[in-house]
Amino acid sequence: MIKLKYEFQNPELLNLALTQSGVNAKHNNERLEFIGDRVLGLAVAAMLYEMFPNENEGDLARRHSVLVSTETLAHVAAMVGIDKMVRHGHMTAGRNDNLYADATEAVFGAIFMDGGFNAARDVIVDIWRDLAAAEISVPKDAKTALQEFVQRMDNGALPVYEYLSATGASHSPVFNVRVSAMGHSATASGSSKKAASTAAAEQLLKILAI
Repeated sequence: MIKLKYEFQNPELLNLALTQSGVNAKHNNERLEFIGDRVLGLAVAAMLYEMFPNENEGDLARRHSVLVSTETLAHVAAMVGIDKMVRHGHMTAGRNDNLYADATEAVFGAIFMDGGFNAARDVIVDIWRDLAAAEISVPKDAKTALQEFVQRMDNGALPVYEYLSATGASHSPVFNVRVSAMGHSATASGSSKKAASTAAAEQLLKILAI
């Protein structure tokens, strides 16, 4: 059962949000994910604007980036039970978080379509306010954090990003990126080059920090 403070007037929208394209190529959650991504982004941006009145645009943007990241969305999926309810086809190794994140966005898109923006915003803020409050200081995005770490530890050197061939369906490609620094490398995937490079930077930071 999904633990959200919302009751659907049209439960079929929730069913659709939980159906991945690998299960049904025509009737799946991709369109709701498209809507949900925008609804989530605006709701979180407005929430941060109110919560941190003294921070500038750059600070708010970094907080926003972390809060709507694949990692955070996958965490929310586990918190509310979406990860247990999403219907998927063949699971690609390393794509679990992406699948759960996409389904979470689709659920918010479904709430928007069912009850409007205010309903979706209230559900999102109810979850995300505590996540935002837990970050006392402004977070650095992974690429910036990696660059600063490598420059400090390797005489001003910079990480090198290599954009590999995209995989997956043509209408929903998966981008693959490898980042190398200090004799190590990490490869990650994402729904965009930016998401993939950020994920790769996060992985390499974990490796270098050991």
